Amino acid sequence: MFTIYVYVLDTLADWELGYVTAELNSGRFFKKGAPPVSLKTVCATKAPITTMGGMTVVPDCLIDELVMSKTSVLLLPGADTWNDPKHSAIIKKASEFLASGATVGAICGATAALANFGLLDNRPHTSNGPGFLEIFCPAYKGQEFYLDQPSVSDHNLITASSTGALLWARQIIEHLDLFQADTLAAWYDYFSSGEPKHFFALMATLPSGDNN
Repeated sequence: MFTIYVYVLDTLADWELGYVTAELNSGRFFKKGAPPVSLKTVCATKAPITTMGGMTVVPDCLIDELVMSKTSVLLLPGADTWNDPKHSAIIKKASEFLASGATVGAICGATAALANFGLLDNRPHTSNGPGFLEIFCPAYKGQEFYLDQPSVSDHNLITASSTGALLWARQIIEHLDLFQADTLAAWYDYFSSGEPKHFFALMATLPSGDNN
């Protein structure tokens, strides 16, 4: 089983998580034999947080309760509050996840939090455009590893810009090997283009009985 931990914090950017959490939680397009997925929200306290869209989220578990294994995934969304020192605990946990072989996905402002901790200094990554990390992370030294792309997958680290949510979702799903390759390709083509032909192609990849 994969355990997906989603870190929640005030001003969380709702749209950045939408694609990936919907597919991981629903499993509606999983390939036959894909392992089950458990999705849990995590925070430093059990106090409710309020997203940028005004949604209230009550965390399922605390940072200290995270179970680390190669089937654990930590997703770090963007938010306007990442500069608060209280978030250093989850970034330290992200460092432990990466070192252990567990997967970490970070998007938008969360990439700056990783950069501040030195976690992007020596591996391919992206963020909100060239120069963004230099502005918000004075100690950042990963310029030679920066790729100006919407989302970048480097083994067990997947980073994205604020506009890269769809590709980020695709790369996370691909890394976890939860979709058939043709299902994932059609899924991405449909949501990136809106063309009906890709929807029908997506349905055609599913086992009989799952595509109605």
